[in-house]
Amino acid sequence: MNRSQTGIEGLDKALNGGIPEKNIVLVSGGAGTGKSTLCLQYLINGASKFNEKGLYISTEQSDKELKKQAAGFGWDLEKLEKEGKIKLAYFDVTGGDSFMKRIQELFDEFKPQRIAVDSLTTLTDSLMISDMTDETSFSLVQVAESVSPIPRTEQVIAKTILYKLIKEIREFGVTTLMTSELFEGITRLSADGVSEFITDGVFLLYYWEIGEVEEHAMKIRKMRYTKHEKGVMRYSIENGITLKKENE
Repeated sequence: MNRSQTGIEGLDKALNGGIPEKNIVLVSGGAGTGKSTLCLQYLINGASKFNEKGLYISTEQSDKELKKQAAGFGWDLEKLEKEGKIKLAYFDVTGGDSFMKRIQELFDEFKPQRIAVDSLTTLTDSLMISDMTDETSFSLVQVAESVSPIPRTEQVIAKTILYKLIKEIREFGVTTLMTSELFEGITRLSADGVSEFITDGVFLLYYWEIGEVEEHAMKIRKMRYTKHEKGVMRYSIENGITLKKENE
């Protein structure tokens, strides 16, 4: 099986060599857990270590903000961009542009081997709003209701939108990370409560309290097509995501 290595030593080991190629993986966690950092690191390692081009699609941070974030970890994102190894694309969810049309154009032009979408939460919320007014999007829900005439709840809309979105991204045939906000106190693995079931893998990032000490921790809650570590993995966010050894 071909694998897409993250370049994060402990994580690749926990994945039995890396993410199975073409998997779509949800990176889910609360504020400050390093979701965007993990996505950036995955693309930067891909470009600098494995000669694989990466497309970063952001719905929250501009190119300038992403480059500033990367510089804080010593990553020269601008250099990789100029070399044609990474492409940054900011998607304004209030702009009314077709998300999948823009991604398709970017994919056809840049031909990346890795994609990161940050964040699925913002994107889904935006598409749900446009669904209320856009006839094409609304027709998807009408079809679903004709098959099963149940009340049109937010989760039904989210599930319809996410299935279509992930199906279209899957057709690109490249390994993809997608972030989702995880609010404190909820037991599901994503903000929408749906994407964890229709993606191939889930990285759960959270704060782990050990006595009076709070650490960053990660679990691989799911990964199709491979055996993987199921325990808690502690990590720091200093030079990017760095997994800690058991004795640290």
